[in-house]
Amino acid sequence: MFDTVLIANRGEIACRIIATLQRLGIRSVAVYSDADAGARHVALADVSIRIGPAPAAQSYLSIDAVIAAARETGAQAIHPGYGFLAENADFAQACADAGIVFIGPTPEAIRTMGDKITAKNTVAARDVPTVPGVARDGLTDAALIDAAPGIGFPLLIKPSAGGGGKGMHVVSEEAELASAIAAARREAQASFGDDSLFLERYLTTPRHIEVQVLADRHGNVIHLGERECSLQRRHQKVIEEAPSPLLDEATRARIGEAACETARSVAYEGAGTVEFIVEATRPDEFFFMEMNTRLQVEHPVTEQVTGIDLVEQQLRIAAGEVLAITQSDIVLTGHSIEARVYAEDPSAGFLPTGGHVDLVTHPSGPGIRVDTAIDSGLDVSIDYDPMLAKVIAWGSTRDEARRRLVRALDETAVFGFPVNVEFMRRLLELPEVVDGDLDTGLIARRLDDIAFAEADERVFAEAALLLDFSTRPGTDPWRRRDGWRLGDAAARRYALHSGAQRRVVLVSGSDGVLSVRVSGGTAHDSKEIAGNEGSASGIRSFESRDLLRNARPAYVRPRGDHRYTLDIGGEARTISALTSAGRVSVAHGGAVFDVMVERLAAGAGDDAASVPQLDSPMPGTVVLVSVEDGAHVEEGDPVVVVEAMKMEHVLRAGVSGTVSLRAAQGDTVARGQTLAVITPSASADSGENLDEKEQR
Repeated sequence: MFDTVLIANRGEIACRIIATLQRLGIRSVAVYSDADAGARHVALADVSIRIGPAPAAQSYLSIDAVIAAARETGAQAIHPGYGFLAENADFAQACADAGIVFIGPTPEAIRTMGDKITAKNTVAARDVPTVPGVARDGLTDAALIDAAPGIGFPLLIKPSAGGGGKGMHVVSEEAELASAIAAARREAQASFGDDSLFLERYLTTPRHIEVQVLADRHGNVIHLGERECSLQRRHQKVIEEAPSPLLDEATRARIGEAACETARSVAYEGAGTVEFIVEATRPDEFFFMEMNTRLQVEHPVTEQVTGIDLVEQQLRIAAGEVLAITQSDIVLTGHSIEARVYAEDPSAGFLPTGGHVDLVTHPSGPGIRVDTAIDSGLDVSIDYDPMLAKVIAWGSTRDEARRRLVRALDETAVFGFPVNVEFMRRLLELPEVVDGDLDTGLIARRLDDIAFAEADERVFAEAALLLDFSTRPGTDPWRRRDGWRLGDAAARRYALHSGAQRRVVLVSGSDGVLSVRVSGGTAHDSKEIAGNEGSASGIRSFESRDLLRNARPAYVRPRGDHRYTLDIGGEARTISALTSAGRVSVAHGGAVFDVMVERLAAGAGDDAASVPQLDSPMPGTVVLVSVEDGAHVEEGDPVVVVEAMKMEHVLRAGVSGTVSLRAAQGDTVARGQTLAVITPSASADSGENLDEKEQR
């Protein structure tokens, strides 16, 4: 076995490989670009070495830089992970030329399976079923058009090189074919530098099923069952599971043997995945699509149902050991489902996000596994793939695994920028997913039916309670913010907004004996209540109005690490939350709600407690500064406009006073960055009506 292994990758896969190396007592070497100097995989490795600047072409894709790092650190082998150089035959050859073991198949196997036309013809010669179509080198546009009627419509145009759905086009009728071929060639050339195309029959309700194989250099080949990867968005996998709910035992054995025969066709070595497509209405009929000559993103679900560490097997095979596992040793126990956590905003068309991670909370519990690259305080670069982590759940049945994963996603939160956790949680609860009735077009058909939650009354109540808790003065009577008076203490008033939702919340009582009331929430109600803030009678009127629900008893119990148990009206929930000046972020159901403070007032007319600081609620660009530095503003006046992902957010003055600008038009700003500070005017008229201000 090797003494030292270099991981030619980054992110969660590098962290996952390091975990197995540490368990086996093997020294790990991490490589990193300038963008990843503070990354988690760098901190976890025994040795870390810089290989270049942020652009991948000058760092993670630089064969010379990676080989030089291996030589410098004395690494005997290189694990490529997935992506970057993992399926690069030239890199595998460069490792061999340098006397370094490439933990993967031979360069010849990578080349054969890396070309879809060659791969299809190679496996067809071994009687592995392939999708009906035409696949040979040098097919011209005319040849493709001539072959199409024999295949039938709809059909699929596919590039021979590359993957990830790039350059693929579904053609429903002959009139569309010529223009689709031209578009596919352009996209294939731009993405892969190779515009070779072929045609296949298009299955109307296809399911994507792949089989994990292991093969050693001594001729032993086994499979570890299949994975269902049909939940895809734009041909990119989102959720995977093992085993497939579609296949019966007889089909499982047949598809497994076809995968093994595929591996034998190229004298495969190591861990690999053979991908098949299956028509949902004919589950006993499967067709070869391609072979991925590397470890897959979704390998944890196979590990959970088989109990086999695939990275360990890769290491042992690369070291020349005979495969110690036989086909009869493989037993699939229970069910496993994986969800990929991406730095993307589903509510904005899944645009990539990123930035500073203010806080991340990972789930735990029976059957839960998390492969992650992120920690609180790290920065997520937009230079690389947006996948941040994978949440995996095992259960004795498929439904138990699904329910555990839903609960785990409830406990998963990334504070700092949008991620796709809420989307995956809601996807897992679609009736089709619950029933296992899947196909690769399901997400596209049902995407508009997946509604993203807005902050509700409970979220606003929690935000107010947490703000109240964070400013609680203790027992010192001179620091109390609720105003001294005979009888009960005055209620603490919080005017809050989250997106388009606005609420005014009253919190009253002392430690352990609180009550909370939330306004009805319409814009008119909020304005009317806010306009009465200048007098004690306004507050009394506010408290007595029908606009508020009945006061409910509440308490807050801190649990440590930014977790709190909040009981409101007898319903207790433990949540993750971050509280800062002017903002509370609350995690609920996989979503993180940013609740902004419009006015944080102890009682009637207390302008000193208003928030004078304007912080950016999101990473973006300052597109407008409405006032000059040093200008006087009234409460509610627009000061700065921040734009991100074609969405604008107007930051308004929380108090009357003098503006000190901290950002200029065109500046790129981070979430939470202070953009302006307002020094309150000594003569601010706290009793002025809000409607009159808005008219000005």
